[in-house]
Amino acid sequence: MLYSDSMSLPARLAYRVRQFRLAFFGSWSPVPDEVLSPHLSPDQIAVFRRMTPSEQAHSLAVLRRLKEQGHTNPDLLAAALLHDAGKSLSPLSVFDRVLIVLGKRFAPRLTRRWGEGDPRGLRRPFAVAAHHAEWGADLAAAAGASSRTCDLIRRHQDFPPTEDALLAALQQADDFE
Repeated sequence: MLYSDSMSLPARLAYRVRQFRLAFFGSWSPVPDEVLSPHLSPDQIAVFRRMTPSEQAHSLAVLRRLKEQGHTNPDLLAAALLHDAGKSLSPLSVFDRVLIVLGKRFAPRLTRRWGEGDPRGLRRPFAVAAHHAEWGADLAAAAGASSRTCDLIRRHQDFPPTEDALLAALQQADDFE
């Protein structure tokens, strides 16, 4: 997940502190099928279940945030649950996540370059960060997600945001959680 450049420094710091606190000290209960089934098919639930418990909890928080804001679009709500599914193809450790955050902050051009290509070796975390949205869209498509859901997943890290209201809502909820 990326925070947008529009977030203030204190908001970014609070976001990162919350992220790392949850990574180290969080405990997650499995998300019940009855929470997922109104938004995902059984094949899509299987894709969701491949994510780490922390990514599942994050995706559920994004879904809840969107619902609290009154969003009901089924493509948006499915994308909220599956937007980070591509990370399941090459799971990231907390250390990997720290490297990505620091790299983007202090060496953004180098981080982008390291993100190109295959997720191998020392470049792996950067490649996962760069490609997980595309991978997630492919996983969702293979599980029968709509083309609109797949498009939202594929573009959820595109910045600056476009005039696409659903994409902007997903990005805002993803940045907040």
